[in-house]
Formats: sequence, C-alpha cells, structure tokens
Amino acid sequence: MGKVYVFDHPLIQHKLTFIRDKETGTKEFRELVDEVATLMAFEITRDLPLEDIDVETPVSKAKAKTLAGKKLGIVPILRAGLGMVDGILKLIPAAKVGHVGLYRDPETLKPIEYYVKLPSDVEERDFILVDPMLATGGSAVEAINSLKKRGAVNIKFMCLVACPEGVDAIKEAHPDVDIFIAALDEKLNEKGYIVPGLGDAGDRLYGTK
Repeated sequence: MGKVYVFDHPLIQHKLTFIRDKETGTKEFRELVDEVATLMAFEITRDLPLEDIDVETPVSKAKAKTLAGKKLGIVPILRAGLGMVDGILKLIPAAKVGHVGLYRDPETLKPIEYYVKLPSDVEERDFILVDPMLATGGSAVEAINSLKKRGAVNIKFMCLVACPEGVDAIKEAHPDVDIFIAALDEKLNEKGYIVPGLGDAGDRLYGTK
C-alpha cells in the first residue's frame, strides 16, 4: 500500500510560506519552487541503494559508499511540473527527464493525454512524477496511468501542496504509488482550487493569466 509523506522540514515550510504569499512575484516564486524541489528531492531519495567501493584519500585507502547504479527518471506533468525539474536535477543530474502533457476535456472535464515522451528503458527506472499541485487528483491519476501503460513499475508522486481529495484519488486508483508532499491543505473549493493553496501554480511560474 502506498504511503503519504508530508515534509515538515523547517526550510521547506519556511520557503513554502513565501510561495503561498500572493505578493511574491514571478521571479521569486520560480526560484522558491526550484529550491523546495531540491529540498524535497533530498528526502525522496533517502532510500536509494548504496554499494561499497575502494577510494584513495590523501591519507590512506578507504571503504566508501556510492549510489548502486539505480536508474531514475523525473517526469513533470506539463506545464507547471516543469518548474520543479531543475531543482531535482541539481541533486541527481544523471536522472533522465520525461514529459506528460494532459488537457481537460471541456465536456467531461476529464484529463486527456496529448503528449508523452519517456526514456527508452522505462521498465528499468524508478520514476518521480512531479506537479506543484494535487487538487482533484484527476491529472495525477491519468499521468500515472500514462507511465504504467508504457511499462513503468516503480512510481513516486511529488508535489508542493495537496488536499485530501487528491490524495484519496491517487490512493484509490494507484495504491502502489507513494505520495510526497510539502503541505496537506484543508480542502478544494467549488472552483477546484486548493484552500488555502497558492493559486494557479502554472500562471505564477510563468507570469500568465
């Protein structure tokens, strides 16, 4: 059964406060999202396997630890998820980056896949699917479907702000997926926005309306 991890690290919570603030401009918002993604990547990679190697220090030979060659993939949900990619790559630059694009059908309001590009060795990689917001959960569930249809087995979902409805949607549709979030907010409002949330992450990242 997938687990839900809410990060209570003081630096993450401090920076998230300014991400929420409506007075925070596009440049600072983008930088803060990047920084929080780096801090979350530190936590989400905590269980990566290690192996021993021999290394020569300036003083003597030593047994030391190195990552055991685990292949990782980062997949942003377009477009807002792009704002979190560089922050993760700062810590794991060898990770490959895929993309999932979804749009909302105006009649059914369901997310429809329009673009998917993943590394060729999908079955061999652990994937971190990223999106700043987890609101209704519809896009996240469909994005996970897109990865699984192409052979992905190990998937983690990472976002800045979530609400209970979105978390429940992923847990019901994909009980094998762990969820990593910086804050679990109160609820969704009638317009589908997370309360208190941070507004529209894509618009705030890219200065659009």
